[in-house]
Amino acid sequence: MPSALPDGEPVPETGALPAHALTGAADRPLGFYLHVPYCASRCGYCDFNTYTATELRGSGGVLASRDNYASALVDEVRLARKVLGDDPRPVRTVFVGGGTPTLLAAADLVRMLGAVRDEFGLADDAEITTEANPESVGPEYLAALREGGFNRISFGMQSAKQHVLKVLDRTHTPGRPEECVAEARAAGFEHVNLDLIYGTPGESDDDWRDSLAAAVGAGPDHVSAYALIVEEGTGLARRIRRGEVPMTDDDEHADRYLIADAVLAEAGFSWYEVSNWATSEAARCLHNELYWRGADWWGAGPGAHSHVGGVRWWNVKHPGAYAAALAAGRSPGAGREILSAEDRRVERILLELRLSAGCELSLLTREGLTAAARAVTAGLLSPEPYEAGRAVLTLRGRLLADAVVRDLVD
Repeated sequence: MPSALPDGEPVPETGALPAHALTGAADRPLGFYLHVPYCASRCGYCDFNTYTATELRGSGGVLASRDNYASALVDEVRLARKVLGDDPRPVRTVFVGGGTPTLLAAADLVRMLGAVRDEFGLADDAEITTEANPESVGPEYLAALREGGFNRISFGMQSAKQHVLKVLDRTHTPGRPEECVAEARAAGFEHVNLDLIYGTPGESDDDWRDSLAAAVGAGPDHVSAYALIVEEGTGLARRIRRGEVPMTDDDEHADRYLIADAVLAEAGFSWYEVSNWATSEAARCLHNELYWRGADWWGAGPGAHSHVGGVRWWNVKHPGAYAAALAAGRSPGAGREILSAEDRRVERILLELRLSAGCELSLLTREGLTAAARAVTAGLLSPEPYEAGRAVLTLRGRLLADAVVRDLVD
């Protein structure tokens, strides 16, 4: 089952934020993340807050039903309007994630987006994204999403190789994600992403190259490539522990990353975040950039996390408990934390260093500046940006990003 929520102080029943949270809000973009927690089946590597029909049976009744889910989420969007009061900001990004959002009817996703539009308004150039499982959409569904206001879509491809998909417990057919890109383009989607995973047990370098070639050949303008992380409590972790499948090591992950960067660069993609490549600045995922730059976002849905003005909170996990709280007129928030100035400084380094623009050296302490100088000498940070006052990872630095960050925040 999904991992536990963090500890934190209670969230007021009204969801009210401390007065300081909206200070300076006009200078920060506002995004919405809409979580859909349903999946047809559970992938063996998944540690997200998602539920299959079997897992929900008898554990929430009608309140946990995906048939009624859009109504509950709309209620939280309306709660957000009350909590944020007369905040005048139109929403810059909306990202519908999961789970498998496209298990809901297209009309439900459009209705959820409509609630954000009605309550807050959307910026003229708002980025509106949904994730999609390749087997859960078709031309009519995609056309309905596009007509309803979605302009970006992200398909979970993971791999082009059947034996790799089998280890991951992915149910789509190889080749279907590539067909989805064409169908999305035909429906009018300008921006299309394919998600890939590397380092699956049993995957070879050639398998990974084939997956990259298939992804690039499909014609998306954005590719995300993530190293497989085997989380405790997942089906894949249990299989590895029993010796049924091997575990890939860090060296293999590094090799696959280097392959990805070379193949994608050759195809005209540029990295702008450690795990993300785009063909142009316009093709970047602006919603994720809000996260990486510490902007404001409201996460609606079970287990969703939010951040506004240095206040971070998270919702109850179970769809039934989530819907019940909203039906009773209460915030579904399970806990929150108020970040100190030092917390926010450290988070800026953690997140911004992952970006191709890097982070300002002025964020670092004296010890951090010393570590940054060492990282330049070691070839982990680029010398020219460093001379201009920024810490920017080199390709080698990207492979060791977590270690570099640890040194810089000490």
